[in-house]
Amino acid sequence: MTELKTPVLARIPFQRRGRPAGRTSGAAGSRPLLSRVNAVAVLLVAVDLGALLLAIMLTDAGVLDVVAAGLTLWGARTAARVHRRRLWLSWLQDFPRSAAASGAAFALLTGITLVAGHRGPEMAAAPSLVLVFAVVSECARPWVFAFGRWGRRRLRRCDRAIVVGAPHCSSDLISTMLRHPEFGLLPVGFASSDPETGHGEIPVERIGDDLAEAITRLGVGTVVLAHSPASDNAVVEAAITAQRLGCVILVLPRLFPLVPDGTGTDRLRGYPLVWLAGAPTRRFSWRIKRVLETAVAALALVVLAPVIALCGLAVALESGFPVVFRQTRVGVDGRTFVLYKLRSVRTADVDDSATRWSVAGDRRVGPVGRLLRRTSLDELPQLWNVVRGDMALIGPRPERPVFVDEFSTIYDLYWARHRVPTGLTGLAQVHGLRGDTSIAERARYDNYYIANWSLWLDLKIVVLTVGELLCRRQC
Repeated sequence: MTELKTPVLARIPFQRRGRPAGRTSGAAGSRPLLSRVNAVAVLLVAVDLGALLLAIMLTDAGVLDVVAAGLTLWGARTAARVHRRRLWLSWLQDFPRSAAASGAAFALLTGITLVAGHRGPEMAAAPSLVLVFAVVSECARPWVFAFGRWGRRRLRRCDRAIVVGAPHCSSDLISTMLRHPEFGLLPVGFASSDPETGHGEIPVERIGDDLAEAITRLGVGTVVLAHSPASDNAVVEAAITAQRLGCVILVLPRLFPLVPDGTGTDRLRGYPLVWLAGAPTRRFSWRIKRVLETAVAALALVVLAPVIALCGLAVALESGFPVVFRQTRVGVDGRTFVLYKLRSVRTADVDDSATRWSVAGDRRVGPVGRLLRRTSLDELPQLWNVVRGDMALIGPRPERPVFVDEFSTIYDLYWARHRVPTGLTGLAQVHGLRGDTSIAERARYDNYYIANWSLWLDLKIVVLTVGELLCRRQC
C-alpha cells in the first residue's frame, strides 16, 4: 500500500495475518475504566430516573400509567439524545431539546388517553405523571451541568485529546482548550498536517510520524481534526486511524464561522465541532447484525441444500470434479480466508484464478457455468463463510490479495473498505457495480456504507438485492 505523504497521519498498518489492528491495543483499552465513563451523561440518566420515581409518588398513577409514561419518556428522550456526551455543559442551550422530548411524550400520551377515554380511566394519570417528571427533571438538570463544569475545572475530569491540523489554527484551538477545561478536553499532543511550516509556541507534545502509537501511549480518547492544507484523503486516513483505536472524532469545519448549531454539532467557546459517528463494529447493533446474519445464513444453508446439491450435480456432469471452488480472499482488517463457490469454469492445466480479473468471454465457461453466474447460484456456498464468521451477508465484496494490493496503490481509500467484514452482497453490488466495473466507484460506495451503516441500511440492501435477482436489473 502507498503511505501518506504526511507522515504524522500514518494509518494503522494494513495486516494480512494475525489479530486485527486497532482492536487489541487501542486507546480505549489503555485508558482506565473511570476515565472512559462520562459522568455527566450518567448523572443525567440518574436525574431522569429519580424524577420519574418522584413523579410516581406525587401522582395517583396506576401500573399502566407508570409503564406507558416510562416507555414513552424513555423513547422520546433517547431519540432526542438528551443524555448524550457533550462538550458544552449549558442547561439553557439544552433546554429546548429536553423540553421538546418531554412535550412529545406528553402529547402522545394525551392523544392516546383521549382516544381511549371512553373505555375507562386506566391511563388518565399518565399525562400528569409526565408533566411532574418534566418539572422535576428540568429543576435538577442545571445542577448536573454545574457539577460537571466544576469537575472538569477542579478535578480535571477531561478527555485527553490530540489535535491534528495546520499549526496556525491548531495553536488557537489548543490554547482555548487549556484556558477553558470546563469543555472537557485536555490537549496532550499536536500532529501537524503541514510539517514544512513551523509549529510556533504550542504547549503540548509534538507528535512524530506515528499517530496510532501516540494515541495509545498518551491514553488519548478524542482526536480533533482542525484545518489542514493536506489532502482530504490524508485527513480521512487520520480519522480512520483514530476511529479504529476507539477515539471520539471531532471535526472543525473549514468555514466554521458560518456553521450553525444543530444535531451533531457541539461548541468549544466560539469553535463549532462536529461529532463523527464511531466505528460501526463497536456498536451493540453490530452484534445484533452478526447474530441475525449467522442465523439467516445457517437457515438458508439448510433450506437451500437441495438447490446447492442439484447445482453441484450439474457442474459435475458438465465438467467433472471438484464442484466446489476454493479461493483466497481478503476480509476484515486485511485477514485472508478461504472463500467457497460452485465452480463455473472448467478446470485447466494452469490455474490463473488468483490473478485473472474476469472470466467474461472465457471459453472454459459452459452453459451450466453461465447459468450459475447469471443467477448468482454459484455464490450459495458462501453462506458457509458467513456461518464461520469469515464474511457477513452484507458488506464490501471480498477481493483476491493480488488485486487488493494493486487497487490500494491506485485508488484512494480502497484499503479503508476493509474496516468491516466483507459481504455476500453490498451497496455497490445493488447499484450495478459488479463484474468489470469501476473500482473507484465501488470503493466510494463501500466507504459510504461503512460511514452510514445501520440495520435499516442492511435491510434496504437485502430488498434491493432480491429485486435485482428477480428483475435482473438495478432497482
